[in-house]
Amino acid sequence: MEVQMRGIPRRGVALAAAVILPLTLATPAQATPLGDLFVRKAVHAVNGKNLTEHLKRFQQIADAHGGTRSRGTPGYDASVDYVAGKLRKAGYRVRTTAVEFPQNWTELSPPVLSQTAPEATTYTNPADYVTVVSSGSGDVTAQVQGVDLVIPPAPTPNTSTSGCQTADFDGFVAGRIALIQRGTCPFIDKARNAKAAGAAGVIFFNEGQPGRTDPFAFDIGEWRLGFPVVFASTATGLDLADPAGTTVRLKVDARTEVGTTRNVIADSPRGRPDNVVMVGAHLDSVPEGPGLNDNATGSAAILETALKIAKFPVRNRVRFAFWGAEEAGLLGSTQYVEGLPTAERNKIRLYLNFDMVGSPNYAYKIYDGDDSDATGSPAGPPGSAQIEKVFEKFYDQRSLGHVGTDFDGRSDYGPFIAIGIPAGGLFTGAEGLKTPAEAQLFGGQAGVAYDVCYHLACDTLANVNTTALDVNADAIATATVTFAFNTAQIPPRTTGSGRTATTAAR
Repeated sequence: MEVQMRGIPRRGVALAAAVILPLTLATPAQATPLGDLFVRKAVHAVNGKNLTEHLKRFQQIADAHGGTRSRGTPGYDASVDYVAGKLRKAGYRVRTTAVEFPQNWTELSPPVLSQTAPEATTYTNPADYVTVVSSGSGDVTAQVQGVDLVIPPAPTPNTSTSGCQTADFDGFVAGRIALIQRGTCPFIDKARNAKAAGAAGVIFFNEGQPGRTDPFAFDIGEWRLGFPVVFASTATGLDLADPAGTTVRLKVDARTEVGTTRNVIADSPRGRPDNVVMVGAHLDSVPEGPGLNDNATGSAAILETALKIAKFPVRNRVRFAFWGAEEAGLLGSTQYVEGLPTAERNKIRLYLNFDMVGSPNYAYKIYDGDDSDATGSPAGPPGSAQIEKVFEKFYDQRSLGHVGTDFDGRSDYGPFIAIGIPAGGLFTGAEGLKTPAEAQLFGGQAGVAYDVCYHLACDTLANVNTTALDVNADAIATATVTFAFNTAQIPPRTTGSGRTATTAAR
């Protein structure tokens, strides 16, 4: 969907920019007429035809490389080349950064999980537990210590916060094996918190609601934990939790071969380098398919935005990131953030994330920066609420419904909010089921997944809702340009030294 700039000829845009620029620079805390002008210009320029051309190219790349654009494959490398080439031609300062990922993980011998005290019990693999893919090796005999467990399990799924916060490990005795319940945050967050607390291993267990009792294999995406990790059934987890002080032997014998892929990072040629507006989407697909909705839609939308605003006289540096190995556990964004010196982290004023913005049975979902629904994950860092309001205003002005979605840690905003960088973005839904209220608001089918081809080979060009993508691309352009010209509404971040991360509102 395009918004026409009625009554403003092209020559008039340039003249208006020349007249308004000095006034805008002199009053950074005020509304920016120049920014509003260029928001309209960007929305007009970012159109569905060009988005479709990018999507077609990603589909062609996948078709030519075994049906996938996954990390470590020629299809992903070709996607990097396509994006980087377009950005360089537009005048961006483009670089790639290395991303390590577990390329081949092999379990060399059967795992062991057995209770040695107070009773001798041997648990069966795979009925009672399975090894978590990418687990480290180790043979540990130690006491189990439950971490913020809900026993009996909560009556509704995905409500336990076991292990999600570092405070959950207050009183944890280093050298013990952490027993952690499945719940609201990613397994990797739980495992990293356990490692920081000195755990010698981790046993996850399923929550206990219908359909969430048995163990299942999954890839935690992190091979550097250095201890064994398994996932157990509800019954096994409850058995280990009672009595306190249960001692177990936990053994995993595995080998990981590490591969390398790349992020694409592109900085605008203009804008203050000490006040960076960062915009990201993951570029990789899962190995099983071409990943056109997940996430060629987000990649195409931010690429087209970048191309159309390349010559804008932005006041703040705009940095576009196309993340690699997101599907292996947010590795591209995580390693990028971890690798930034503190001074460089402090230059990033905010982060915008776009992952799956054209789901076939879509809902317009905005990340809930202020936790206005008071459920699920907490609010984002200060400034996230202001980002949410920019998106809400966009949909409201078009008389389009919208709903909130939690910062649940499933996409690349995670590493940014973890270090206090405010974040926001859009999402149209994945494997979850559309509610009746959402069907009434957005159309589509209630009780059906937002994306029935999520992480499957059928996530092709035919799986993209072009109406949702076109609308969301306009929203992406709106937010990007809004903050590219003015971040005064985003509160300064306080660093560990007590200084603010940015010295003035811009």
